[in-house]
Amino acid sequence: MDVRPLSHDFGAEVIGISLADVADPGARGDEAYALVRAAFEEYSVLLFRNQEITDELQIAYSRRFGPLEVAKVASLGEGTPFSILTNVDRATGKLVAPDHKESLRAKANQLWHTDSSFKQHPALASVLSARIIPPAGGETQFASQRAAWDRLSETTRTKLFDACVWHDYAHSRGQIAPHLASERERAAMPPACWRIRWRNPVNGRDSFYLASHAYAIEGQPEPESKALLAELMEHITDPAHTYTHAWQAGDVVMWDNRATMHRGRPWPAGEHARLMMRTTISASDADGVAGTRPPVEPATA
Repeated sequence: MDVRPLSHDFGAEVIGISLADVADPGARGDEAYALVRAAFEEYSVLLFRNQEITDELQIAYSRRFGPLEVAKVASLGEGTPFSILTNVDRATGKLVAPDHKESLRAKANQLWHTDSSFKQHPALASVLSARIIPPAGGETQFASQRAAWDRLSETTRTKLFDACVWHDYAHSRGQIAPHLASERERAAMPPACWRIRWRNPVNGRDSFYLASHAYAIEGQPEPESKALLAELMEHITDPAHTYTHAWQAGDVVMWDNRATMHRGRPWPAGEHARLMMRTTISASDADGVAGTRPPVEPATA
């Protein structure tokens, strides 16, 4: 296996090993998994080109890294391992209207976020495969929360070291439309609180753990909390420290939800179809979950 860096401080293209190699149930697969897992811990974002992707292969590859999340309630793919991101109506095969719920969800996914930070059990990684890509636009941008933590002054790192932040799915969706998160979704996904810092147990490196789902810092007055969160989000997503991935047919990208944020970019959605399939891998105590959950009561959203 070889790796080719995608940016100056995170991300790499994996060369010489495919998803099928990692998914192989034998010794060959064990060796391939160990190499890819080491690259994942070091680079946070991994790109695989020219993959002959199928649903079965994506699931088999993803399960190498841990148990898979079941797609959240009221979403395309609900009850399956797949989150389906598309602007195509599955019943009619036509493109959905701009005010359709899936169009609004696509806009919400264009906010900087990390997957599942709003859940009671967080995610280790996501694996996204390009099935239908538009001729222009629709890129995915990434920012390293680990590199952003490293860019802080020592004084600021000390100040934030044990801070705790509330995350809520309805909060991020409310930035797009007031009722985008249904009552069923709100009931199934109440706010979750996490430490602002996630330490990688493999290499000991710290990272921010923030997203557009974050709405309050525990113990801070609301105006100060919102101002600081906005300042930190701007720091993390500084354009000088992001990587923009322009999708090609056969691309699969995997990222570390403990150490990155990402967002989709717009495309002429009223003219071109886009279909992306995502599997999400749950984090375990071995991935550092134990150090992220503080003993606090819910803040008011």
